[in-house]
Amino acid sequence: MTVRIPYFPLPIDQSDVTYEHGPYSVRHDDVQPGITSEFVLNDSEIYPGTERTVWVHRPADSSAAPLPVMIFQDGWWYLDPADGVRGAIVLDNLIHAGAIPPMIGVFVDPGVFPDIDDPRRRKNRNAEYDVFDGRYATFLLDEVLPRVHEIAPTIDNPTGRGLCGGSSGGNCGVTAAWHRPDAFSKVIALVSSFAQIPGGNPYPELLRATARKPLRIFLQENHRDIGWNEPEDNWFAENLRTAAALAEAAYDFRLVLGEGPHLGNQGGVLLPDALRWLWRD
Repeated sequence: MTVRIPYFPLPIDQSDVTYEHGPYSVRHDDVQPGITSEFVLNDSEIYPGTERTVWVHRPADSSAAPLPVMIFQDGWWYLDPADGVRGAIVLDNLIHAGAIPPMIGVFVDPGVFPDIDDPRRRKNRNAEYDVFDGRYATFLLDEVLPRVHEIAPTIDNPTGRGLCGGSSGGNCGVTAAWHRPDAFSKVIALVSSFAQIPGGNPYPELLRATARKPLRIFLQENHRDIGWNEPEDNWFAENLRTAAALAEAAYDFRLVLGEGPHLGNQGGVLLPDALRWLWRD
């Protein structure tokens, strides 16, 4: 079936663009809101000394049966109904419409060191999200999901687990799935900070040299991301290189390019479409 897309003129100024949200990103009177619970995780063995809040959002009519799960990094920013992503609202609307299966949304904040006052040293976000190793995947599997399971049982199967994040949270999702494809098979990565991984972006080379893994990846990037016209530390170029390597390795992936700088506006607007594509079967 041919999909007809209405004509829309491209903006000349690519640095100051705002995308408007669609119908799945706003509350509807006929959609019963899901139930959101929260807990504080302050006893991590993988990230000692950190503290974070985790929110668990389950459908209003969910049963006790295990459900698929989408895990969102930078939890509150993705959950906040007044901000740009509105993850719980999107999940409620898509589930109500039958566009995705009923699932649990888990929104995980990055860790902070509560006893440190310096705002830069207090945050553990980059240490968790930007490193190229399997620690964060292990953290989710061993320390977060068991607590989530006490509130809402989730499927213990990689095809029933997805990851979503933006900026450093975007490459965090790709890295977690890359190291543990036996646990996670679906990723939404928005304006990802591949260029910020210590030692450089490993994915273009790895994707060409490694047998294809059972991953489905949705990438979104902005034309005016950080260093977009620089020879080094070019976040736009590193997203393009990663996407090209995914294409050459025949991955199930999708790349959407938008206007604007390193902001989450288009990624937030695209979340309903990204989820529909990610869970299309």
